[in-house]
Amino acid sequence: MNQFSELNLGEALVKGLASIDYLEMTPIQAAALPLILAGHDVIAQARTGSGKTAAFALGLLQLLDVGSVQLQGLVLCPTRELADQVSKEIRRIARPLPNVKVLTLCGGVPLRPHLASLAHEPHIVVGTPGRILELIQKQALPLKALQMLVLDEADRMLDMGFADDIAAILKAAPRERQTLLFSATYPDAIREISKRFQRDPETITVDAEPAHSDITQQCVEVASDERKLDALIDLLVTHRPESALVFCNTRNATRDVAESLERCGFSVLALHGDLEQRERDEMLVRFANHSCTVLVATDVAARGLDIKELPLVVNFEVASDADAHTHRIGRTGRAGARGLALTLFTPREAGRINTIEASLGRSLPKVPLPRVQGKPRPLLSTHLTIAVDGGRADKLRPGDLLGALTGDAGLPADAVGKIDIFPTRSYVAIARSHADSALHRLRDGKIKGRSFRVRRIGH
Repeated sequence: MNQFSELNLGEALVKGLASIDYLEMTPIQAAALPLILAGHDVIAQARTGSGKTAAFALGLLQLLDVGSVQLQGLVLCPTRELADQVSKEIRRIARPLPNVKVLTLCGGVPLRPHLASLAHEPHIVVGTPGRILELIQKQALPLKALQMLVLDEADRMLDMGFADDIAAILKAAPRERQTLLFSATYPDAIREISKRFQRDPETITVDAEPAHSDITQQCVEVASDERKLDALIDLLVTHRPESALVFCNTRNATRDVAESLERCGFSVLALHGDLEQRERDEMLVRFANHSCTVLVATDVAARGLDIKELPLVVNFEVASDADAHTHRIGRTGRAGARGLALTLFTPREAGRINTIEASLGRSLPKVPLPRVQGKPRPLLSTHLTIAVDGGRADKLRPGDLLGALTGDAGLPADAVGKIDIFPTRSYVAIARSHADSALHRLRDGKIKGRSFRVRRIGH
């Protein structure tokens, strides 16, 4: 079975899938959907980018009684970014169904708007465990009609310390429900959650390792930890990627590496767990729109990061295990594009490389560090980001910003990059050579006939 049309799905859903070019199922969808649609609890191991969101979204929507205005589906995610992506995908697939209300509820923002939005009960809620539990405890999120509960990227939710919150939410949910657990890795803590809260689950492991043909892996030995930063710089200036994601094992290392690269003139940001939600949002926007060349991150912070074109991943520190290593390198080489994954290691870390190789069942190529002649030229981003203090709540659309920039501001269309619209803020990537002009003209002019506060983020 490989076609969505072969599944026991409603006609409207099948037509809707075809309209967004969802015809053939990915391996995780082909393995999981028949079981989900048959009502089984499922525990599925699948990496990001495997199509797992559509698998549980279709299960949720097929089960949904749109005429009953009650919460019937709940999806827990580790980060706000992933929750936003999941909500968008569910809404996209639900388009053919009338009046499906999907609500995103995550921490890092005031509680009051969430309480107001729950005055009319949604059909499906996607959110982070802390905020969901808070709303349950305030009796603002009734679970009595819940039919399906999904834990998405469960391993990272546990890594982030959400184990107690997840257990409390699962205990508060009706016993007669379907529970789906999706995880990129399968540690003992996941098995324990499954044992406690699932009923005879069907276990699926699909596509645990990215296709080797799309990703070139190389390991580069460095004499000592003190030499690693120079080695990283040599690799970056040799390959000169448009975007690179650098992984560290701790938030302190993440900060140190990013600060060192910035002192050397790189366009770099550090993504870690100590950031406010707004800072995190802006960093991810800047990296996705090419206003930042290098993003240094921990494994947990990088979850929910969905960059479709990422040519290079560098492991500044070797991952803790083979699953984490596989998940890191799977960030590159997506959608048929070629990717390069480089791992720096010292003799002290050689044992970890051996453990990863043993788990993968193959050796990883070792290559010498490239030699850089003369003073290396750092990587500057191709774009800079302009933030506008207005968004969807102000009825702003991408076309309004594009029109203001290419019309009144007189910029060439190819100088305007990716445009992201949030509820109260908007971000526009501008080619570096046109950024000052765009900023001055937007400040002096109007967008959709109105004046908004405009500022540049980063440098």
